[in-house]
Amino acid sequence: MLLRNVELGDVEAYVRMRCDPVMMADLGGPLPRAGMAEKVARDVLGAAADVDWIRMIVPDPAVPEVVAGSVTLWSHDSAEGPVSEIGWMVLPEFQGRGLGKRAVRALLEEAREDGRWGVVNAFPAVGNGASNGICRSLGFRFVAAREVEFAGRVLAANHWAVDPRTDLG
Repeated sequence: MLLRNVELGDVEAYVRMRCDPVMMADLGGPLPRAGMAEKVARDVLGAAADVDWIRMIVPDPAVPEVVAGSVTLWSHDSAEGPVSEIGWMVLPEFQGRGLGKRAVRALLEEAREDGRWGVVNAFPAVGNGASNGICRSLGFRFVAAREVEFAGRVLAANHWAVDPRTDLG
């Protein structure tokens, strides 16, 4: 497996992840296709500037054009102050192979080495057993069930937190 920065050519992968009813079932439903190219362009700029870590999951480095999903680490403001957050998506045909867990672990290991992210938070949907399982297995600690906003939608989520410097399982 290889993680690489998002590229302008990743629009179709974004569409498959964000505009598909199955992929977005726990995230309030599919997003419109309109605007995906602009979203990718913004993400490419954020990744190139090293502001956000937006990585595409490439299952086989020998076939770099095949993308299995993405894993992202970014910082944003919340009512409690700045928050580092990680999120991931794995396309259906690649699920169940451990790619999501390996990708999350790899990015958290990179965050541990980098040192700037501090405690990293994840907010998988309450009903997303696979993503909650990744959190559990990688040493995240459960904080609370809470409502979070994603793409302008309010979702029931589990809040997990991990300090990659000390807690990575």
